[in-house]
Amino acid sequence: MKKVLSLSFCLALASVFSILPACKKASQSGAAEDSLVVWHWMSDREDAFNNLAKKYGEQKGMKVRFELYAPSEAYMQKVRAAAQTNTLPEIYGVLGESRDFASFVNAGHVENLTPAMSENNNQWMNRFFQKALVNNQFPEGNSYNVPAGIYGVPLDVTNIQMLYNKDLFKQAGLDPERPPQTWDEFLKIGPALKKAGIPGFVSGWGELWMIDCLASNLAFNLMGEEKVLKTLKGEVPYTDPEWKRLFKLFEEFRDSGLPAAGLVTMVNKTAEQNFSSGRAAMAFNGSWCVNVYAGMNPNLNYGAFLPPAVSDKNPRVIWGGAGSSFVVNARAAQKDKAVAFLKWLSDKDQQVALAKETRNLPSTPDAIGEIPAVLGQFADDMELTTHPSRFPVSEASSVVETFNKGIQSILIGEKTAEQVSNEVQKVKEIEMKSAQK
Repeated sequence: MKKVLSLSFCLALASVFSILPACKKASQSGAAEDSLVVWHWMSDREDAFNNLAKKYGEQKGMKVRFELYAPSEAYMQKVRAAAQTNTLPEIYGVLGESRDFASFVNAGHVENLTPAMSENNNQWMNRFFQKALVNNQFPEGNSYNVPAGIYGVPLDVTNIQMLYNKDLFKQAGLDPERPPQTWDEFLKIGPALKKAGIPGFVSGWGELWMIDCLASNLAFNLMGEEKVLKTLKGEVPYTDPEWKRLFKLFEEFRDSGLPAAGLVTMVNKTAEQNFSSGRAAMAFNGSWCVNVYAGMNPNLNYGAFLPPAVSDKNPRVIWGGAGSSFVVNARAAQKDKAVAFLKWLSDKDQQVALAKETRNLPSTPDAIGEIPAVLGQFADDMELTTHPSRFPVSEASSVVETFNKGIQSILIGEKTAEQVSNEVQKVKEIEMKSAQK
């Protein structure tokens, strides 16, 4: 069965698709003894990276050169080619799913950072949000046969939540300091916004992964993690009453009047433009949006809140984890100096500088107090994050597609929750039979 795209890959695509500079000329790896080379795909962070490189040079006497390449597909092709010729730089980022990361580790291109992370009673390891480290480590007995350990340093973290325009809430007679906490409160906002002539909710639900994100959040809250994972294993059918209830939630959402026109065909960039310009009162988006909205409308008055609770029996969870990370080339002559630089980069001062300049969530909790307030609202919930790439079992891609397209059909009134429930289970049974052959 195919795994869902990893979060880091999805977020990388979201970040770079709007930034299309030509790839810079490749440099030779193997820097001089007093310099390090770093490759990454986040070309929108060039100024921030260069400022930090200058600062490190002044403090440590070590020259650091960042080379940034976009789009992400071109970057990954470059990294793969360099791996084949053993010309990777001292520090770089790996894009792709867990199996891609594992292949680099098993080929000897990524240093195991566990010893460095564990020094002085885990001093370096304990700096980070623990959920951020999960994306960069392999546990004992993993299916990729990677030796257990931590193989990457999270540069920043991210999660996906609800957003609301405080000025539009006030205009509709709603409390601008109290976003909805329960599903019923969420649905009741629809009529209030409609009466005030304000479009309700936008998101990039033309991109199926964003539907999958919210639906899985609601599923975990409704029935709990154990039951969701049993469903992925085929032990609980999608026709179970609680799964039918999940699909019914989207019928209720549709009938509340909250969905803005074109929701199920809208790409996330359009949704971001609509929300930032005041053409919708609510959105569903990731913490990267803070930087996006700042560029689109610096005066936007908004806040973030968890997806509304549909049950009080299970905790709410959200998709999230490491947004982007650096790894150390295990074959680099200066890997110890590369590790030293990454330790410095994850110090509080550098994390605060990155967060302020790029408006992305820092990977270390001690930097949260000095970041923009709305980013803090995302940061407060990092320990609630999960993601399919970290599940012990994955769903077949055909089932995921049927599931998400079914929700689209519910939202436009083409199918009922009952019909979608049956269709998803039918595809699931076909996949299970195929796997048994």
